[in-house]
Formats: sequence, C-alpha cells, structure tokens
Amino acid sequence: MADSYDILIIGGGPGGYVAAIRAAQLGFRTAVVEREHLGGICLNWGCIPTKALLRSAEIYHYAQHGESYGLKIAQPGFDVDAVVKRSRGVSAQLNGGVAMLLKKNKVDVIWGEAKITKAGKGGPAEIQVGAPSKPAVQPQNPIPKNVLPHGTYQAKHVIIATGARPRVLPGMEPDGDRIWTYFEAMKPASMPKSLIVMGSGAIGIEFASFYRSMGAEVTVVELLPQILPVEDAEIAAVARKQFEKQGMKILSGAKVAKVTKSGPGVEVVVEQDGKTQTLQAERLISAVGVQGNTEGLNLEGLGVAIDRGIIKIDGAGRTNIPGIYAIGDVAGAPMLAHKAEHEGTICVEAIKGLETHPMKRTQIPGCTYCQPQIASVGLTEARAKENGREVKVGRFRFVGNGKAIALGEPEGMVKTVFDAKTGELLGAHMVGAEVTELIQGFVIAMGLETTEEELMHTVFPHPTLSEMMHESVLDAYGKVIHM
Repeated sequence: MADSYDILIIGGGPGGYVAAIRAAQLGFRTAVVEREHLGGICLNWGCIPTKALLRSAEIYHYAQHGESYGLKIAQPGFDVDAVVKRSRGVSAQLNGGVAMLLKKNKVDVIWGEAKITKAGKGGPAEIQVGAPSKPAVQPQNPIPKNVLPHGTYQAKHVIIATGARPRVLPGMEPDGDRIWTYFEAMKPASMPKSLIVMGSGAIGIEFASFYRSMGAEVTVVELLPQILPVEDAEIAAVARKQFEKQGMKILSGAKVAKVTKSGPGVEVVVEQDGKTQTLQAERLISAVGVQGNTEGLNLEGLGVAIDRGIIKIDGAGRTNIPGIYAIGDVAGAPMLAHKAEHEGTICVEAIKGLETHPMKRTQIPGCTYCQPQIASVGLTEARAKENGREVKVGRFRFVGNGKAIALGEPEGMVKTVFDAKTGELLGAHMVGAEVTELIQGFVIAMGLETTEEELMHTVFPHPTLSEMMHESVLDAYGKVIHM
C-alpha cells in the first residue's frame, strides 16, 4: 500500500532524519513526518546558525585586536543584517542538503503534524497527518517537492523524534520583542546596547558571548552558585574569569524574581544573598532550558509512559508500547544533536535485529562555543568523588603550550580525571581555544577503554594544542614536562 511503511518517523531533526537514512540503508520502507523545517531546531535555530553568528563575532573580535598580531585594521565594524543573513543562509544551505539526502535514500516526506491514533494492538500503528496546529516560527521555504499529502498512514514501527522547545517561566513569557528566546536572539533587527541573559547553560552563555563580542553590555543571571552548571567547577571558574575580563557581568546564586516591560526595554528584579536589585536593559534572553515536544501526539491516550515531560525508553529507544519508540531531546538528557543522531541509529538497527549497544551517556561529549570554548566528556572531579572513586587529577594550562602562545590564546586549561586504582579515564574537561575540536580525542580514548599508560605512550604532534591533552595526563601521574 502506498500509505504503509515499515518505519515512520515523526520529526525531521538530527535524530529523525539520521534514523530515516539509516533505516532506508537497512532496507526499510521509510517516511518522515515534518511540520516546520527539515533539520529541526539544531540546523535551523540552534547548533548551526549560532555557530555562524559566533564565527562572525570571533572575526570581529580579532579585527578589533589586530595590533596584537602586528596587523593594522582601521575601524572594524559590522552590519547586523548581513551577519544575520549569513547565519540564515548557512542554515538554508544545510536544510536543502537534508532534503536532498532523504530523496537520495528514497525516504518519503509527509509535510504536516502527526498524531498516533492506534498502536500496540498487534497490528500496524496508524498515524493521522494534518495541518500544523500552530504556525512555525519560520516555516521551511520552499517546502521540498514531491512531499506526500495529509491523511492516514500506517507503519509497523513509529519513532518519535519531535525534539524540544524553550522552557517558559510563568510571568516571564517571551513576547518576541523585548523578552527573547533563542528564536529572536538568532535574528535581531538591530544590535541591543544592553542585554540580560537569564540562565548560564550552553545556550545562555553562547548568546551572552556573541552579544558581548559585538559590543553589547551583557549581564548573566544564574540561579545556581556555579555558571555552566553541568561543567567541572574548576573549568567553569576559568571560563567565568575570562568572561568577566571581557566585561561580562555575572550574577550567580541569583534569582530573577520579576520581569517588567519598561519604556523601550525591560526591568528585571534580581534576588541575591538576601538582597534585591533592579537591573535595566534593552532586551532579556530567557535561556532556562528546554522541554520535550510531547503534546498533540496522543501519547497519553496510547498509554505511553512519560516522566516529567520526557518519554521513557530503554537502551534501544523502545517505549512501553510495542511498535512505539522515541529518540533525541524528547527522550531525555543530554539534549544534544549528536546524542539524537546516535540514538536514532541504535534504534533502527535494533529494529532490524542487529547487535547494538545501549548508549553510554557518560561518554557523550558536550561543547559550548563561547569565547573561550568549553568541552567535556565523562565525570567531573566532584561527581567522580561522589561516586566513591579515588581519583588522580591532571591539569595543564594553555600558557605552557607553544601553539596556544603563537595563536595569541594563552588562557585556558585541560583537565583529566582518572581512577587512581585502575587508570581508567573517568572524565576530561577543557576551556580555551578550539577545545570543541580536541575533545573527541578523549571521547575515543574512553570508548576504547584506554588507560593512562596507553595515553602517556601516545605520540602527539608538535606544535599543536592537542599536546596539552598529553601533558594533562602526564600531570595526573607526576610526569608533566612543560609546566
């Protein structure tokens, strides 16, 4: 039947489209239902366009400090519209690339909003696809050719990959004008002179870094004592020092109690250490996390287990209802594109009957593309100790690395955490230039169960930033050379 599939995936983001392509490679007749834009939040509003914005900010920063490199650059400036246009163009290019990949792999695309009307009763699931219940922030334009029409479709297996959206706090609802989520922060009509960022996770800090680099006065308000709460405390402290050196104001252990629109901007009441202060700025970015998109799918009606907005799954993406699976942000933390992609591959390979291994969440790297960059994998020093591990910790600072000095990037640190008894690499944490490109070396080492001895005997090329990874391992065992 034209309306029947082996696998139907709801959501065309990183998890969904990668799962679809892998399913097609394995011989499954596959379809993707998408209501807004192929590539999901990551490609259209997250990972990719923010990196384009941050690249513009990075180049602008270097242009302003050309004299440090012996260069004469007269009065560097920027065009906000051009910066945003470049960012949106990068997303559009990759968005079209996803459509091409799906077509190449003979994956059908059904454009609309899906609702699972029947599942888990011995036969195929039924999925009703209709018009989206609400307009997209910025719908895909143009919609790929040859998409299938609204209607009822059947599938032996349904994978939910509907992603997540910004979390909204009561009384601080974004209005698209003065109170922003990442949607509005991604495409400002003009550069605000002042900005308050509520939340210091990866999203909040990346936008704080972008706007500060472009000249805005930025204040970050974080509820917890530590900014970048999921990172190692020592790494977060190094990052904070650099942010403040750049002129960013940071209030940690502080709560946003009230937000009021005032004049052309916002007035924000902040409670900290038993005291209250009022901040004023042109714009406020709410970056207090995200929540899974589970609404409208009829999951409650089907009996799919959900815990605090997250679909409960096993190591292969299976829910408690036969034939229904979930991957990516909607299936829980860490809410990262690369986690969703890998989860989608595991899910469809398990459906095929191939031997798979549940994802080791402690081996999923995290990256924050601010200036300086932050990257990590595994356990922090504190978490390792909380788990009862006796640890050996190594550190190496960028100031001892020749390549970092030559780049003019002497601020930063690489930190490694080992099990003192077995030599197992428990975690690696970095802050500094290009660390988002370095972290994968430690990810591979953890995946291969590499010991400290093997890492110490690995030859790292010179001159590179990667040598600091080696030196950090050596330091953990009292053998560091260049510090």
